[in-house]
Amino acid sequence: MARVSMPRHVRPFVPTPVMARLAAAGVVVSLAVASLAATQAASPGRVEILPSVDALPAALVGEFRDPIGWQRAADGRDFVFDRRGHTVYGVDRAAGTARKLVEIGGEDGRILEPGAFAVAPNATFVVADAPRGLERVQIFGAGGERLGGFRLPGRATARISFGGLVLNGVGSLQYTGRGVLMNQPETGSLITVYGLAGTPVRSIGRLRRTGHEADRELHLAFNSGLPLVDPAGGYYFVFLAGPPVLQKYDREGGLVWERLIQGRELDPYLTALPTVWPRRQDRGREVPLVVPTVRTAAVAPDGRVWISLTVPFTYVYDGEGEKVRTVQFRAGGIVPPASLFFAGPDRVLVTPGCYEFATS
Repeated sequence: MARVSMPRHVRPFVPTPVMARLAAAGVVVSLAVASLAATQAASPGRVEILPSVDALPAALVGEFRDPIGWQRAADGRDFVFDRRGHTVYGVDRAAGTARKLVEIGGEDGRILEPGAFAVAPNATFVVADAPRGLERVQIFGAGGERLGGFRLPGRATARISFGGLVLNGVGSLQYTGRGVLMNQPETGSLITVYGLAGTPVRSIGRLRRTGHEADRELHLAFNSGLPLVDPAGGYYFVFLAGPPVLQKYDREGGLVWERLIQGRELDPYLTALPTVWPRRQDRGREVPLVVPTVRTAAVAPDGRVWISLTVPFTYVYDGEGEKVRTVQFRAGGIVPPASLFFAGPDRVLVTPGCYEFATS
């Protein structure tokens, strides 16, 4: 077997263990999550290791505080979303430079406490933030000029969070260039599709039964997830917490199939789901602290769904709901993805670290 040499540009990465992240926040975590973290050392079964084939320059990435989104438009322009820096950068890879396109601020045209970012093929992009707890979505041109936006009613609730990143609500945002998809289970549906003016145009998917319907916040937490667009038409939905599930919907919003996400890496979690969840205060409300099973997910151009777990394994499902691959990303060390973005049929951009991997 040929040896794979790591490119010189690859930077060592030491993943932060799940338990260390949560312990630093003073959270008591179930034995299920502890068992999941232990699987970092070794995983039974066939796991493909994907080595990094490219990356943004280390000196450039070092300028970002928390680059949790790296996406590429159809014309090759790169954009980096720096969550803690409250900034979106336009990146010139050839020159090794980055220019601030959108900067920190609560007024329109700036971003404050951002939670999600997405780029359309035409190089327009959206950023969702929540200044003073009020959720907002803004649309920007390729140069950072504000093209429009809208605000959502009510106040943001962090039902699912990991490492300081809120994964539900505006944090679940997907952008097609023609509309915005979000998960807002409090509306009674799994996916809400908004027009660019902020008008809801359709709702997709019924909330699943959780056994916690009497505890509204816990019930909604277990119905939090990521809406995804199928390039062949239709939608996918990935539940973030509790028993992890992948659903596929057709163009009309009808459920096509549902699959329980399973694997050796998840066995400790599925066999030791907690029955009691600690509570915490969120903007004056008491909500359950629910640890996610899934960190992020994305759909490849071939329609396969890549689902990255809280532990650093990624499951790949085909259009029929069959698991076809289990992979890990390696760039000096194992990289647990905070975001995935497919920049062509066989390239995926991964943060943190801003690494590029070949998928074939």
